[in-house]
Amino acid sequence: MGRKILFVTTDQQRYDALGCNGGTIARTPVVDRLAAEGIVYRRAYNQNTVCMPARCTILTGQYVRTHGVVANGIALPESAPSVAAHLKEQAGYRTALIGKAHFEPAFDPKGRWEENARWMRGDTGPWRGFDHSIQAAHIAAFNGRAIQHYGRWLEAHHPEHLASFAPLLGAIPGGDTMAPETKHNPIPREWYHTDWTADRAIEWLDSLDADDDWFCWLSFPDPHHPWDPPEEEMHRVRWQDLDLPPGHPGSPDAIRAVLAQKPAHWLAWWEGRFANAEGGPMTFSPGTLTDDQIREVLARTHVMNELIDEATGRVVDAVARRGWLDDTDIIFTTDHGELGGDFGLLYKGPYHTDALMRLPFVWRPAPSAGVAAAEVTDPVGQVDLAPTFCAIAGVRPAEWMQGRALPTTDGAGTHERALCEWDSQFPGFGMHMRSIVRDGWSLTTYEESTDGQPNGLEQVWGEQVLTPCGIHYEGTEGELYRLDEDPYQFRNLWDDAGSRSVKADLIADLHDSLPPTRTVLPVEAPA
Repeated sequence: MGRKILFVTTDQQRYDALGCNGGTIARTPVVDRLAAEGIVYRRAYNQNTVCMPARCTILTGQYVRTHGVVANGIALPESAPSVAAHLKEQAGYRTALIGKAHFEPAFDPKGRWEENARWMRGDTGPWRGFDHSIQAAHIAAFNGRAIQHYGRWLEAHHPEHLASFAPLLGAIPGGDTMAPETKHNPIPREWYHTDWTADRAIEWLDSLDADDDWFCWLSFPDPHHPWDPPEEEMHRVRWQDLDLPPGHPGSPDAIRAVLAQKPAHWLAWWEGRFANAEGGPMTFSPGTLTDDQIREVLARTHVMNELIDEATGRVVDAVARRGWLDDTDIIFTTDHGELGGDFGLLYKGPYHTDALMRLPFVWRPAPSAGVAAAEVTDPVGQVDLAPTFCAIAGVRPAEWMQGRALPTTDGAGTHERALCEWDSQFPGFGMHMRSIVRDGWSLTTYEESTDGQPNGLEQVWGEQVLTPCGIHYEGTEGELYRLDEDPYQFRNLWDDAGSRSVKADLIADLHDSLPPTRTVLPVEAPA
């Protein structure tokens, strides 16, 4: 018998969502306990700030430009490598993916891609290296039609709640304050997708033999919008009692002053002159948000985070009941963050800030491994997860993996920088950003925009998507922040004379560190 692996991910969860990372609202005792017993990574970063690219990096252990899913709406090729398949082939692991997958476009009503064809035919069998795979999304139905295995289950057992969720990506107002994508969701907690996902994981674990080695990817769809946890749980956090987050500048004038220092699409989005179609609803303009609407979204997010923590605890308890806990490594993280009121903004998108790039990242090694608890400040990334799983399993990482196993002590010297990239999904935007985090600095370069140049989406949605968005970058723009002095990235030092040498050094390091070749795949769907 070897060490088992419970890999828990959330969707769109901020670094400060957890108590172990300084969060003071949501109660997260389960993950906080894992952090106290294991390793907390203070500077963990994704390699892209939206779902599909980040999740494909986790699965493949490759940078975004290598696996080719550089944006939402690009299908990961069926031939792409999978760490689950590697563990299965090299170490005989039983493998499962339970919850959100999103390696292939979700807007797929005809089941063109296998990820969707599977749930349409009720298949939960082998896929992408997983022996068992059963999926859930943020909603149960789209346009009145049940989606994913979870939606089909709800339709079969509790059809009265198929439409209980807020519409996704419509910015439809609801809740108490008419905040976008909020709703008083009448679904009981035990039928909500968080507990449903945990229940399916427990069922799979209970199906295993006592001496099986296993890798379970437990993938919760929350706290991604819509912000509509079961209304019966909203007593946990009252939005009326919340302050604005510390990353909120405090007033409209202060927001404008901060955003005006950044490249043009930041302020333009807040003012309604730019549609952030790649990170949120096309019709949403954050400048219209009231302070109370932000507070309500945050309160609902905190409730979602508490439910995730409790559901994780139930799965950990199931592992313990099987007698496996001393030989099980548990890793908890997310795919990307959430602006969450920082800068007066919500959602995500082409905004390379810690709110979106910096991840909650906790690894509790199996006690049998004898690894001491630690805090690690060296920058690490999602690309490092696959080789870490290999190290836990006692197998060599595959040649195609591009990261390195996570360090277990600070200052190990194996991880000096983290890299993050952005390439637009919509050809009318054509934005390309490359970021590096190193030595307490965060730098983002903007390549010249390719707005109006085809990338494949025009074959699906028509040539209107080629219309330039109105913001064009020349390739000289950028962002530079000193994270220890400016943790919320309010002051852009890109043009600061005193920062020229560090800026030049970081740019050179960024270009030297990115993989030299890029895989170019067509955008085939809106998300």
